[in-house]
Amino acid sequence: MPRTIYFDYNATTPLDPAVREAMLPFFGDVWGNPSSVHHVGRKARALLDDARDRAAAFLGGKPGEIIFTSGGTESNNLAVLGSARLLKSKGRHLITSAIEHHAVLHCFDFLEKHEGFEVSRLPVDSTGRVSTEDVKRAVRPDTTFVSIMAANNEIGTIQPVPEIGSLCRDRGIIFHTDAVQWFGKEPFENINQFNANLVSICAHKFHGPKGAGLLWIRPPLHPLPVLLGGSHENERRAGTENLAAIIGLVAALGKLVKPPVFDKQFLKPLGDRLTTAISQIDRCEIVSPHDHCLVNTVSFIVHNADSIALLAGLDVEGICASSGSACSAGSLEPSHVISAIGKREFANSLIRFSLGRDNTLEEILAVSSVLPGIVNRAARFQ
Repeated sequence: MPRTIYFDYNATTPLDPAVREAMLPFFGDVWGNPSSVHHVGRKARALLDDARDRAAAFLGGKPGEIIFTSGGTESNNLAVLGSARLLKSKGRHLITSAIEHHAVLHCFDFLEKHEGFEVSRLPVDSTGRVSTEDVKRAVRPDTTFVSIMAANNEIGTIQPVPEIGSLCRDRGIIFHTDAVQWFGKEPFENINQFNANLVSICAHKFHGPKGAGLLWIRPPLHPLPVLLGGSHENERRAGTENLAAIIGLVAALGKLVKPPVFDKQFLKPLGDRLTTAISQIDRCEIVSPHDHCLVNTVSFIVHNADSIALLAGLDVEGICASSGSACSAGSLEPSHVISAIGKREFANSLIRFSLGRDNTLEEILAVSSVLPGIVNRAARFQ
């Protein structure tokens, strides 16, 4: 069995040991329901409140602006569905981009198909970047909501989110950004840097636990809930809070976001070395942009090859990679991101390498040495 080389950090990250330690008491000693009125529940409630206070202080917001969720998908669903439905009496026109994560795109699809909304899906340029001018041109008198991701999960493109947010604010339009791939990778000062009304965050993208996320909401916005039941999370998200996961999320924010755990000075030489090696292989074409890109992400397409065959070949060598969004694992659908950047004919041949803090130069060299053979073998099956 070959050794494992993990190049899939955009999909998920291993739990940080210090984060695990912070979570451990909440699997045993602290087990109460934070909504219970007895002393066991009150202890859990006090620790939940403390976690919310710490998350708010880290983000530069207030505790009442924090909604703990089960992760990025739920945060995005609450932001999009909850805001659009809240604002529908003011207008039913919504704007997003063609390269959003499916946790955003499928919400817009649902609103358009079942609830009478109209959606403008903006194109991107060849690097996957949304134009602020395109957003401006798409705005109509009945536009109420815009959602543009901070950084793309498949090819790493960083979007001009502060500029888009400023444009929306000037026009009285609610703006959401899916910042799931931003935190832990790009510099973070405070939540206001996005110029957004809503920001989605997910713990397991920066060495926190799976099943934990949050949605930051700028007041006085109060999106309609998408989960109904109890009055948890200030009546905005029903369901007993997963206190252990929340503690892990807050610990990861405090330890691994300032400075970003994905250290650019460490990762850039590795990414550059990998990019150079891939570029020298026949049929391979880098699609991650040179500028405005997550430093850990190196994505490429292989002409006359299929991503499933390529991933299988990599896995045989012990190399963990992705063909795009890990949430679409097992799907044979072509990458909507590759289609959007004008390379539709190669949308089923995307490979994403996403690096992290545990990768080494030796791993880069090992992958570079076996990749030409993997590409050649995959191409023969076409």
